[in-house]
Amino acid sequence: MYEYHIEGGFPIKGTVKASGNKNAALPCIAAALLTDQPVTLRNLPEIEDMHVMLEIFTALGGSVETLGPNEYRLQMKNAPQTVIPLELSQKIRASILFAGPLLARAGKAVLPPPGGDIIGRRRLDTHFLALTDLGARVDIDGQFTFTANKLKGQDIFLDETSVTATENAVMAAALAEGTTVITNAASEPHVQNLCSMLNAMGADISGIGSNILTIKGKKSLKGTDFRIGPDYMEIGSFIGLAAVTHGSITITDIVPREMLPLRVAFGKLGIRWEIEGTTLTVPTQQTLQVNCDLGGMIPKIDDAPWPGFPPDLTSIMTVIATQVEGTVLIHEKMFESRMFFVDKLIAMGARITLCDPHRAVVSGPSVLHGSELISPDVRAGMAMVIAALCARGESVIRNVYQIERGYEDLTNRLQNLGARITRKSLEC
Repeated sequence: MYEYHIEGGFPIKGTVKASGNKNAALPCIAAALLTDQPVTLRNLPEIEDMHVMLEIFTALGGSVETLGPNEYRLQMKNAPQTVIPLELSQKIRASILFAGPLLARAGKAVLPPPGGDIIGRRRLDTHFLALTDLGARVDIDGQFTFTANKLKGQDIFLDETSVTATENAVMAAALAEGTTVITNAASEPHVQNLCSMLNAMGADISGIGSNILTIKGKKSLKGTDFRIGPDYMEIGSFIGLAAVTHGSITITDIVPREMLPLRVAFGKLGIRWEIEGTTLTVPTQQTLQVNCDLGGMIPKIDDAPWPGFPPDLTSIMTVIATQVEGTVLIHEKMFESRMFFVDKLIAMGARITLCDPHRAVVSGPSVLHGSELISPDVRAGMAMVIAALCARGESVIRNVYQIERGYEDLTNRLQNLGARITRKSLEC
């Protein structure tokens, strides 16, 4: 067990390379089950969640070879085992992503209830409905057992725009008989990454990037060599950190079009950046001031399915808003417990009114003071790191396992940017 000790009040400055997209890496690992040939994945983020997914892949009978930093070769040469170990499933919500590939390859998947962040109810109904539409049967008795004699393509309408349910349905449909059309599909960059990888494996998926995906099932898929795209959630976190510490940062290996939804929301807080090629630079001189809506109305930063503002960044934006002159409404629509971490920010000196589980009104700027904090989930944990780095005095953040599930080599990368942060073992 580790904790972070952070001395705030020092601007960050320097260059950092964007890590691979966590939410693309996890389904791409699961998708390697769909072929008996080797699958090479590059730019995988070296984070806890990724390593747990590799452990599950191995537990199911696959082989994992480390080729170098962030590069792995996976192969499920023989028919996979169908039972995901309880201790691994409980570590990560993304364990549900093995359901579709196991059904397609082995006709069965046994999955204990998945773990992950505690940010409110995270329903799995959409997964079950999509997979049953394709011909699976689902039995629930303390665990989820999926079985299918044969998957057949269907017209599927997802009852919510779920990223992981879309990914499960796409992976299962890739080896189903006939054509599947998924309407109300998620279209986030990580979903696009997965679909592009599957096409490289020989799948036939069209409509990538839209909310209607058409998958023509194949009898088999081949191996591939695929590079995971950058993590725009991490990029957004570093942008916010640079702004609130009055520093500057250059982030390399970005995809410019993925920054468009972020530019709108950050712009409401007066934060801007410059992009040249695949490099993004946040300059030192930022006017941290809320840009009101027409008529002087208080603006709102709210999340939505892609290409809306990503919900994983609402925690980050809440902290940033505490350092911006003016008032803004943060509306997190998806998870009813994600905003509860603001009580810690209030204790640090932030002026925040939590209206209900989904909405918070933030007025700034506020002087934050160092505090003892506990990370409740990946994104709120990173938000606390940002708060501590712009606060006066020292902060201690515990349960950093939650943060490191989603951010690669965080303390070393922040130290290289000039942040005063150390990672200490609780056993010391």
